[in-house]
Amino acid sequence: MSGLSIENLSMRFDLPNGTSVQALKDVTLSIKEGEIMSVLGPSGCGKTTLLNIVAGFLAPTDGQVVMNGHRVSGPDAERGMVFQQGALFEWMSVRDNVSFGPRMAGQRERDWAGNVDHLLDVVGLRDFKEKAVYELSGGMQQRVALARCLANDPDVILMDEPLGALDALTREKMQSLVLRLWKETGKTIILITHSVEEALLLGERLLVMAPRPGRIHREYNLPFADLGVGQDLREVKKHPDFALRREEILGMIWDMEEEIMGRQEQSA
Repeated sequence: MSGLSIENLSMRFDLPNGTSVQALKDVTLSIKEGEIMSVLGPSGCGKTTLLNIVAGFLAPTDGQVVMNGHRVSGPDAERGMVFQQGALFEWMSVRDNVSFGPRMAGQRERDWAGNVDHLLDVVGLRDFKEKAVYELSGGMQQRVALARCLANDPDVILMDEPLGALDALTREKMQSLVLRLWKETGKTIILITHSVEEALLLGERLLVMAPRPGRIHREYNLPFADLGVGQDLREVKKHPDFALRREEILGMIWDMEEEIMGRQEQSA
């Protein structure tokens, strides 16, 4: 069975002082193969915790993640991660970073070289392949991180605020690249973001999560990711439904933040 299934997932962190934090509670959803989904919510709603469990970095307190018919029990090449900071080997060249996974898997250069060069073309870095990563801008480093993830040919790409540190123009270019790669590769993508606009642009499904405990508060099915493939994203933002959804979700998250602040003041 292909696809990703999250079944009754809960995560509790036990603290040294004897208390605990319920980060997630009974989260259930199915993600189809080739779907792009964005996850949004206020700080502390468990977005990154959910992604880390899907990646296999954390074991849930209850429930399970099932991927292609088997239970996720740890990290695996079928699930690739792109972090907010690229987590690259800065002293290595761009090409060596992108080819790192295939090389560690024991592949010979003749088997991976063509695909790595193709990916460098796709992300616009062929002319920089011999440059050390520390010589590149932040946006270029994130393109390396994307290419390195794709070089491992994962079924699912997990993205944890991958564009959050970029300037506005570079971020928009990277959003367009993510949409193009999604359509060209057919990969399943789950993207965590704090930006409502980014969540709208990069999610044909958008989940709004509520704290605490973290749970799915609202789900949207949206046309904007498909509209954004091959089109200027500024034009997509002019769609009459885009502004309506943005204001609706902003208000929803604002209300959640107000509730969180109220709880903190009461406990102070």
